[in-house]
Amino acid sequence: MPVATLASVKGVDIARVAETGATMLLANTYHLHLRPGEELVDQSGGVGHFMGWSGPTLTDSGGYQVFSLAQQVKVTDHGAMFRSHLDGSQVDLTPEKAVAIQESLGADVAMQLDHVIALPAARNDVAEAMERSLAWGERCLAARQKSDQAMFGIVQGGLDPELRANSAKHLRSLPFEGFAVGGLSVGEGPEAMASTLQATVPHLPEDKPRYLMGVGKPEDIINAVAVGIDMFDCVLPTRCGRNALLYTFDGPLRLRNAHYLTDQRPIESDCPCMACGHTRAYMRHLFLAGEMLGPVLASIHNLTFYQRLMGRLREAIVAGQFQSVRADILARMN
Repeated sequence: MPVATLASVKGVDIARVAETGATMLLANTYHLHLRPGEELVDQSGGVGHFMGWSGPTLTDSGGYQVFSLAQQVKVTDHGAMFRSHLDGSQVDLTPEKAVAIQESLGADVAMQLDHVIALPAARNDVAEAMERSLAWGERCLAARQKSDQAMFGIVQGGLDPELRANSAKHLRSLPFEGFAVGGLSVGEGPEAMASTLQATVPHLPEDKPRYLMGVGKPEDIINAVAVGIDMFDCVLPTRCGRNALLYTFDGPLRLRNAHYLTDQRPIESDCPCMACGHTRAYMRHLFLAGEMLGPVLASIHNLTFYQRLMGRLREAIVAGQFQSVRADILARMN
């Protein structure tokens, strides 16, 4: 899912997002609550209609902001109290409030409010945040008013296999429509992420979506699919695009490199995106000249690459060839 935190995929208009092959977008509860407010979004027909998107949407509950804005947040069993990063005003985000906001935003999938903490952390602190997330998940389910909005529970537990397994087992006993693995991609490294997923995913039901939040690099996605993850979101495609790093199936291109000064090849010869109608030399020129078209085209290419990657993985699974396709893609990109 491309990330449309504020009901906008950075630098790319909705029609171009659809052309990349994306079928679902993610927006953020905390940020849209602050600006423009869920009431306005509701009056506009929901977050999808508000931004002109006709496909399904998912809203992150604001739990990640407990982590990312930690110096401005106080967390208790009741909920999280923020100081707005916009004007310093107080924002009280409880499980019940997170559900109410997401119902007003009108997303097709809502996430439970969870407590994300920075890693590494003491086991007692990780366990406390995990238990709090479980309690918040139950409160989110109890607060639901809409029957047409799915809700996903979020597994927490840091890098501790026992805590992760306990969290997953508890959540799967609750009537969530899907399950997410949260609290990863926060600097723990690929090996730690892989071992945590291996300890977590087998405890989640196979007949409901399994979503790895905030991940990630192409190789992380490929390896997560291998252990049973179905859904992903990440800001990397557009963030890297804005910084002249483009993904291809032959590895990343860093367009500011002088190597591409006279390179007349497209970014990727078999990519259908509009950026690949231009040469690498021209794309490099746009970045060095400070032209906004460079980041826009690069973001479109990266979004397209990610959708092409997911498409290849789906096709490989259906054909029973996932392991060989996985090995081939990883070898080419590295």
